[in-house]
Amino acid sequence: MFLVTGATGNVGRPLVAELAAAGAKVRALTRDPAAARFPEGVEGARTGDPAATDGVEALFLNAAVVWDGGAGPLLRQARESGVRRVVALSSSSVTGTLDLPADNPISRHHHELEAEVEASGMEWTHLRADAFAVNTRGWAPQIREDGVVRDAYGWSRSVPVHEDDVAAVAARALLTGGLAGQAPVLTGPEALTKAEQVRLIGEALGRPVRFVEIPAAEARAGMTSGGVPGEVADTLLALAARCVDHAPEVSPDIERITGRPARTYARWARDHAADFR
Repeated sequence: MFLVTGATGNVGRPLVAELAAAGAKVRALTRDPAAARFPEGVEGARTGDPAATDGVEALFLNAAVVWDGGAGPLLRQARESGVRRVVALSSSSVTGTLDLPADNPISRHHHELEAEVEASGMEWTHLRADAFAVNTRGWAPQIREDGVVRDAYGWSRSVPVHEDDVAAVAARALLTGGLAGQAPVLTGPEALTKAEQVRLIGEALGRPVRFVEIPAAEARAGMTSGGVPGEVADTLLALAARCVDHAPEVSPDIERITGRPARTYARWARDHAADFR
């Protein structure tokens, strides 16, 4: 039995589908199992269920959705239930290659997650995902309104990763244990500017979409009014500024692990075109 936390999330849902397609027994943890519409044969369970780890061999841990108190309570319960393997969704920010202050909230959060997982005594794998392509879905309201994306640092580059590729790597780590003790960095296959990403969304939609650069202070105000904590907004803007002149590296790990190239951002935009219409 495999337990997937955040089972209706961007990575959790395709991971549940991958595991089910492989014939694995899957327990999918979510706030509302009845409304989740999981594949046939998948067992839904409610987040916080004290029996969720019973009979589980391996756990996919998404720290964004674990129970109150961080990952610790769930990890302790998993260990006591006999879970042998934990695959944690972490962040490439922990590698220190982004040239940001070491105590920034994104790196700090994922460092703490990795430390908790390693201290659990279970076999572990950390999936250090880079920028998720799905994060650009935040541009959708602007694109639907007038076909113009207004954001800071239009020439900032990232290597956006398709969530389905992260799920594919997670499935291999859970099913085989072949990535035990490893921390692959998961990126897309190419570095793209924000302006290039916007253009590719337009191509997927079959109509022009433009990028208009705005001051960082204006972008920050929009982020915080939308619920992003100020410290996180500052970190994301500092990273964007840094990546105007320093392109992040493309990692070969997705192709190494799955045996096929990572999906492109253009592919992601086609897969998600309906989100922008």
